[in-house]
Amino acid sequence: MQKRLFLLGLLSFAFVQLAAAQMGGRSVFRFLDVPTHARQAALGGVNVSSGLEDVNAFSANPGLMHGKTDNHLGLTYLNYLSDVSQNNLSYTFKSSRWGRNAIGIQYLDYGTFTQTDDAGVEEGTFKVRDYAVSLSHAATIEHFTLGATAKVAISSIAGDQAVATLIDIGGTFKHPERDFVVGLAIRNLGVMLKPYDNGEREDMPLDIQVGASYKPEHAPFRLSVTAHQLQRFDIVYLDPDKPGTLDENNEEVKEKKTFGDKLARHFVVGGEFILGPGFQLRGGYNHLRRKELVVENVGGMAGFSFGASVKVHAFRFEYTYANYHVAGASNYLTLNTDLNRFLKKKLD
Repeated sequence: MQKRLFLLGLLSFAFVQLAAAQMGGRSVFRFLDVPTHARQAALGGVNVSSGLEDVNAFSANPGLMHGKTDNHLGLTYLNYLSDVSQNNLSYTFKSSRWGRNAIGIQYLDYGTFTQTDDAGVEEGTFKVRDYAVSLSHAATIEHFTLGATAKVAISSIAGDQAVATLIDIGGTFKHPERDFVVGLAIRNLGVMLKPYDNGEREDMPLDIQVGASYKPEHAPFRLSVTAHQLQRFDIVYLDPDKPGTLDENNEEVKEKKTFGDKLARHFVVGGEFILGPGFQLRGGYNHLRRKELVVENVGGMAGFSFGASVKVHAFRFEYTYANYHVAGASNYLTLNTDLNRFLKKKLD
């Protein structure tokens, strides 16, 4: 009962904070939006309803901790755009006193940069790093699972650090008979404790997401649909410097926002093709990413992502290729394992 009251209290706190949250403006700590593992990246980068058996899924929605991954470990390496790389660790465990929990570590390395003075004279180099450490807890009440994640995020630029504390709150409903899951997550709700160089505090990358995953009976695939950035309907950005088209009077007509485009940019779709107990193929499409990053008259696969998962004994190897722009893409490598199998062998 105490766990339920605790989680319900966090939900109440979240809604109070949402009522006072600023809608619009820029935000910092955007690295928290980067998918932390191959599965999420393959399904379009946003998913809150798929992955009940995935140790890494709590990073997207703490309500996905259903107890199927107790004492599982996940490691992910991301070769991001340019020389940027990310390393992630996920570990789930169950305690007789504290219930179902998870620990997550996210580390983003932007590389080394050249430092110059106002005249352009090189003075040395500096590094840019982002970190986040999280602790999650979840409890299941019949067909519903509620979860919460507390995070501390640090961004370091040339030795100057900004610090923030955030929470994720999420829940899932799992149909008792069908392979059907609905998920809801309120992510990155928090405040900046220490801004850069004693500057002004800025907004966190708040994101409200809801989605569903469904696998028809006897079908070898699972489909997911997720809506994100629900705290603000209009997320369309139109470049004011982009040339318009010419009408019949040879006058320039600038592109305008439409209701359909505003709506479509909130949705991400993904599919998982289950070709056997140890082999899966995945794919996803992120409409917002494509609209913002595709290059006109060039095309390309911006917004699309593809992945595969292979299980060998106690290990599951996963790879995802997510295309962002014609100039670059991201490559995910994830290794998951069930530590219970090793502990059992040791005890035997």
